Amino acid sequence: MTPMAGTSSMIVAGLTAAALATVGYLGHRAAETVPPDLRRQASGSPAPAPKAPRSSERPAALPPRSGLGQRVVYSLRRDRVWLVDEGDKVRRTFGVSPSTVDPAPGTYRVTSRSGKVTGSDGVPVEHVVRFASVDGTAIGFSAAVDGSAPVLDPQERTGGIRETRADGTAMWKFATIGRTVVVVP
Repeated sequence: MTPMAGTSSMIVAGLTAAALATVGYLGHRAAETVPPDLRRQASGSPAPAPKAPRSSERPAALPPRSGLGQRVVYSLRRDRVWLVDEGDKVRRTFGVSPSTVDPAPGTYRVTSRSGKVTGSDGVPVEHVVRFASVDGTAIGFSAAVDGSAPVLDPQERTGGIRETRADGTAMWKFATIGRTVVVVP
């Protein structure tokens, strides 16, 4: 290796380390400065859904090329879910709070379900519907029993896509073992 290549590699490595440290610090500061009344919602109140990016399309419209038949559609970009019946009839659509680990766009099947467990963030959750795994992290939909929205630490690998309790109940009834889940960008 030439001295110039070694120096360039060291500079790139240093800049990468500095960028990761900055992102981690900013994520930590953001989590610490959330007002207490926004950290956990009162029981029974819905968790706030993240805002979908502005676009010319209707935000609640079923994404094109999102599969056929009865299915769950999850949009990574919109942080939104659609429960779809035959004939592309949308039974229900709702916003979700994403996890720190996203599944790749594609078609999956519901592989397991749990009535009540403790989420990876330590919060009791219900109506867990799992459909994918990314490097050992299980990905699925769930609702916090206390109705809270997750406070995500970007340094932790979590796969829980959080929904309100009402949306979680609808998902639980619809997304039985084997149900198709289509993840779109």
